[in-house]
Amino acid sequence: MRALSFFLCSIVLALGGAAQADSPRELTVYGAASLTNALQDVGAAFTAAGGARVKFSFAASSLLARQIEAGADADIFFSADTEWMTYLADRNLIQPATRRDVLSNHLVLIAPSNSAIAIEIRPNFPLAQALGDGRLAVADPDSVPVGKYARQALTSLGVWGSVAEHLVRAENVRVALTYVARGEAPLGIVYETDARAEPKVKIVGMFPENTHLPIVYPVALTAHGMSAGARAFLTYVEGPQAAEVFRHYGFIVLR
Repeated sequence: MRALSFFLCSIVLALGGAAQADSPRELTVYGAASLTNALQDVGAAFTAAGGARVKFSFAASSLLARQIEAGADADIFFSADTEWMTYLADRNLIQPATRRDVLSNHLVLIAPSNSAIAIEIRPNFPLAQALGDGRLAVADPDSVPVGKYARQALTSLGVWGSVAEHLVRAENVRVALTYVARGEAPLGIVYETDARAEPKVKIVGMFPENTHLPIVYPVALTAHGMSAGARAFLTYVEGPQAAEVFRHYGFIVLR
């Protein structure tokens, strides 16, 4: 009986160990701040469908890329522009064959929802006058994708010089959004999806697409992301269920 009990216990332990080894581990996804709401919903749906648990870190793409460069333990990088993805690719920190351009967005000018500002976005439009004594909230145009798009658009329209010294430089697009939502800045430049997610702001105008580089969100496995679960999540992000979530939040699905 003792021998039989020992044998049965050994089987149970072996099966338990195998189940633990086969169970999906937690994945770490580094995502651009503008993806916060949509990607959290995608991650929850992926896990509910039997995939691994997904842990997210949201920030400016520039900050996330530098953290990955410094050795951060991320499985997937989802950037808000191609430049920071290429930055990691040039340093062999992503798996190039897994890189995909998944989403796009629109660049918009926003104001607090109770603002009386009305302005038409066109060449040499009076942005500085609309600001008055206030400042324009925008993510850092020297590094953060949405800030770079904003500078390109304003430069193309001939108004960057009039507002360059009147900026509130935010660490990412969600912080810029918050400045306007709180009334701390009379105007700001964010993505359309961010503006739609915040009821305390309204869209004053949309920047023509030909005033800035195309807004592209690429995703890829990092050099560290070798698990089957990470590959499964990458596939899920490109699939129809995720596309439905992204469209719900206002993103343009490219694939």
